Amino acid sequence: MRVRSDGPQLISQMITKYLNIDCSVLMGANIAGDIGREQLSEAVIGYTNLDHAKLLKKLFETKYFVVNLLPDVAGAEMCGTLKNIVALGAGMIDGLGLGPNSKATVMRQGLTEMRKFSKELYPTVRDETFFESCGVADLIATCYGGRNRFVAMEYTKAAQSGSPRTFEELEVELLKGQKLQGVLTSNEVQEILKQRSWEQQYPLFTTVNRIINGYFPPADIVNFSEVPLRPIPTEEEEEISGIVNPSRPRPLATAENTGGLR
Repeated sequence: MRVRSDGPQLISQMITKYLNIDCSVLMGANIAGDIGREQLSEAVIGYTNLDHAKLLKKLFETKYFVVNLLPDVAGAEMCGTLKNIVALGAGMIDGLGLGPNSKATVMRQGLTEMRKFSKELYPTVRDETFFESCGVADLIATCYGGRNRFVAMEYTKAAQSGSPRTFEELEVELLKGQKLQGVLTSNEVQEILKQRSWEQQYPLFTTVNRIINGYFPPADIVNFSEVPLRPIPTEEEEEISGIVNPSRPRPLATAENTGGLR
């Protein structure tokens, strides 16, 4: 997703607009390593043109990679974008050493906010989409085995140890050339929430964003219902109180200087 002055824009929308072609999206619980090992995986093709979607299904589907068709491009793409924010929260839970109840709480709240945000921006998004592979299934896979969860877990462990690391450092060290989408997506989404005064309506999204930007410690992920109500401390206040390390770890570059592309 890309945030522009005239509102958010999905990558599929950009492709259709600038290339004047139909664009479907392939989304789902399909972590690359498992597919490479030919383990059972699935995905959906979000489409507007059914004939094109049937052709793409023939191209991608294998015995171990099941592809279903879904007439909801925006819904599928929004799920694939927003789940990365939730995965950051799940990784923080893992980094704190908390159990499945805590992670389930974050994931349930995250799915609720994914659905609400998607339908606010794109009213045609279908409720059924969130029960497809691109929805709850992808959320589960990402919150247990994805790179965003992994890096957020290490970020949290470092913060808890008293030797904080930045997401940029961890991306280079741990992902070996892969990119960390969650931080960029969180900043893009938060820009929309601020513009529309929605921050308190999306407490998990807002809490994750304030943590990754260093305003609050990762331990506050368990307080996501109240963090959006707190004032954001200034750097001077942080230095005086010591609540957050004055050398606040900064996230990766924002959409403004990367063009917002994934």
